[in-house]
Amino acid sequence: MPSTEPRGPRQIARAFKWSMMGLRAAWRHEASFRLEGYLFAIFFPLGLWIGHGPIEKAMLTGSLILVLSGELLNSAVEAIVDKASPEFHELAGRAKDMGSAAVLLLMANVVLCWGLVLAPRLG
Repeated sequence: MPSTEPRGPRQIARAFKWSMMGLRAAWRHEASFRLEGYLFAIFFPLGLWIGHGPIEKAMLTGSLILVLSGELLNSAVEAIVDKASPEFHELAGRAKDMGSAAVLLLMANVVLCWGLVLAPRLG
């Protein structure tokens, strides 16, 4: 259903509040999100420190933000699949597996970005 409420500061504040609620729910209920959050807390400042210039900093830190974003989407898919189909169903399992695979690819992107930035410095 499309929103009929006018866009403005009040709607932006509400959207921000709902986003914060989503982050809190993910932190509270999703062990994978907590683990990735801890890794983010370590590697984000490290990426800002070791990145030479804005492009490297953006690659190192942006790749980490993508993992957290992917994990949030994966958790949302899992929650809605569990709500819609509490019993096992092949399509439900496939949807959950695909969400997990998306997070795996985003983690591979982190390794690739960090590797491409750091490898020339090490060798």
